[in-house]
Amino acid sequence: MQRTLKYRGFQICVDLVPTSEDMFDAWLRIEGPTHVPGVATPGQRIKVRGGPFSHRWAYFVAAIAGQVSVVDVG
Repeated sequence: MQRTLKYRGFQICVDLVPTSEDMFDAWLRIEGPTHVPGVATPGQRIKVRGGPFSHRWAYFVAAIAGQVSVVDVG
């Protein structure tokens, strides 16, 4: 399952990988016009720690983690 969010000129791509029934690991990828200093590997998938999560929680946590990385730029 995948969802893409636009935030401050960047795209935060969230992927969910099922781990068990109704539980998912969350992965994110940040793409944008400039290098994001808070992200070690821009354009590469990064696993969100603390999982597995429920479906809604996985999207929420990954989106917030991506937004925090972009906020660190400014």
